[in-house]
Amino acid sequence: MTNRESRNSVHILTDSLTLEGEIHLPQEAKGIVIFAHGSGSSRLSPRNTLVARVLRSAGLGTLLFDLLTREEDTVYENRFDIALLARRLKAATQWVKTEDHMKHLQIGYFGASTGAAAALVAAEELGKEIKAIVSRGGRPDLAKEVLGHVFVPTLFIVGGNDDLVLKLNRDAVLHMRTKTDLKVIPGASHLFEEPGALEEVARLAAEWFTKYLTVNQAKH
Repeated sequence: MTNRESRNSVHILTDSLTLEGEIHLPQEAKGIVIFAHGSGSSRLSPRNTLVARVLRSAGLGTLLFDLLTREEDTVYENRFDIALLARRLKAATQWVKTEDHMKHLQIGYFGASTGAAAALVAAEELGKEIKAIVSRGGRPDLAKEVLGHVFVPTLFIVGGNDDLVLKLNRDAVLHMRTKTDLKVIPGASHLFEEPGALEEVARLAAEWFTKYLTVNQAKH
């Protein structure tokens, strides 16, 4: 699939500061996925960048942005302030919805590690505005108070060797009351550094988002 795509650096204003981001939008985009990176990472995360590239090849737009400024990220506690991270994710979502060339697109979240918790919290607060969530090695336990109130189809992807996180994700699935799936990638660790592991994450994510973000696209 070889749609041309636009690529732009963006600045998202929230909490009296500016967050840096980069948006890629294929021509005739079928939806857009906003990324929420994990603790200690940024919009430049090579893992999220790889996943984003695969999503774009499937005709989906992507927005990768910094949840924290460089100064905020030096404060360790900020990286685990899920309410703060979710607020930033919601700000990025509202920004997408005000842009004329994107406001018609269905929106999904791709969250990694702590970013997955932020995605769940933001989705619970935004309700029907979010159509799909994919969690990569996520920490849904950090959003446990909202799990039963998230009504967004959610895919959890965990490495088979990531024992603690796998248990946390299995527990999360039991608490959710929406369409969920848990995919375990055999032999993969928390960062999916093993050959082919991250590519499998990207493939599964593309399938999930394609299924849930392209519903009713004919209306547009």
